[in-house]
Amino acid sequence: MTAAAHISVFLADDNLIVREGVRALLDLEDDIEVVGTAGDYDGLVAGAEEANPNVVVTDIRMPPDFRREGIEAAKEVRKRHPGTGIVILSQYDDPEYAVSLLSEGAAGYAYLLKDRVGEGDQLARAVREVASGGSMLDPTIVESLTRPVAPVSGLSREEEQLLTAIAEGRPIKAIAAQRRTTAAAVDAEIEKLWVKLAAGLSAGDSSSLERLKMLHRAIIDREEQGESLSRLLPAGLAEKLHAEGRRPGESEELVVTVLMSDIRSYSTIAERTDPSLLARQLHEHRGAMNRAVHAAGGTVMQFVGDAVMAVFGAPSPSPDHADRSVTAAAAMHAAQDAVNERWAGQGLEPFGLGIGLSTGRVAAAILGSEERLEYSLVGDTVNLTQRLQQWAEPGETVLIEATRAALERPLTCEKLEPSLVKGRAHPVVAYRFPPRG
Repeated sequence: MTAAAHISVFLADDNLIVREGVRALLDLEDDIEVVGTAGDYDGLVAGAEEANPNVVVTDIRMPPDFRREGIEAAKEVRKRHPGTGIVILSQYDDPEYAVSLLSEGAAGYAYLLKDRVGEGDQLARAVREVASGGSMLDPTIVESLTRPVAPVSGLSREEEQLLTAIAEGRPIKAIAAQRRTTAAAVDAEIEKLWVKLAAGLSAGDSSSLERLKMLHRAIIDREEQGESLSRLLPAGLAEKLHAEGRRPGESEELVVTVLMSDIRSYSTIAERTDPSLLARQLHEHRGAMNRAVHAAGGTVMQFVGDAVMAVFGAPSPSPDHADRSVTAAAAMHAAQDAVNERWAGQGLEPFGLGIGLSTGRVAAAILGSEERLEYSLVGDTVNLTQRLQQWAEPGETVLIEATRAALERPLTCEKLEPSLVKGRAHPVVAYRFPPRG
């Protein structure tokens, strides 16, 4: 295709900076026009269907799963519009991705490495090439695909079994249990397996290359699963699930201290505050509370409107969870005071916090579905904490007797009159700090 011809391009990448950078490169070419962009699989397929471009330029991995959405979406576009050229941009120089792309024929496909697209006119040449039905591969990929290998000896039966278990994504503890050995022993075996495969690859062993690819895929899958979970679950929990082999729905009983905070008179503040300003205030408030909880070693469970729920002693047990909760409560009050001072200069209304603390046994579990997972605490301790925070005035924290008894450091507080709370047959003994008066 000559430079005078007009080539329409649809561009897809989940990273806005990368997407705009590629658009800028293509905008330098007089014969190429970007007619649409997308940041995920659905957006690419739908956008290309509507725009009917000559060429699609896409990243390999995009939402929702960050696996091979770009390649799969590109193939879907080709099914609907067979003449569309496809340029895949990737940060991975593994030839397996190129082979996957070209599995149905090379015509109209190009595979380029992201860190090289800015070199000369490589990207523009690839677009023009695939628009005319040609193909193009990054030289690094060509070298990998044509590098000769010679088959030599394989792995032992035990090593093959270990490799299969790893590729299946089984946790090291689970592999150790099946082999009736320790996790440390399995870890050492895996290290030896890596060394053996690397040595075989250096000697030109084609089977070693395939097995290393298998391990690579397993590790990438684990990392992607971890990334997905980390977006949905509290900090540290995704790592715990992978390390212990836990699955959604499985629960464990723990003794923890639950914290709940609430902004006093929030509804009244909301009535007289512009919604956009209120949203900004909530954002700053939540950020300050999150930092205070994390600094004390706690886990923020959820934000519900103006309320914050956190736990100390989960997902990883800690013997001083009660002390940590008291530290966090004091830090939250101090952090909000500092935010209020800043807001005063901006004419914004201050937030006054009431906080409740309750210590007891809970059942902790990952609940939900593939679309939405949530780390949940179930038990009377959670319900009681919510009731306690209602007793606290702005700047105060109320804790039950069980929390006070679990403290390793003494706390100056004021005993409240035993009172009934909803759902309890007997009065609750609670304390307030700092004391009034």
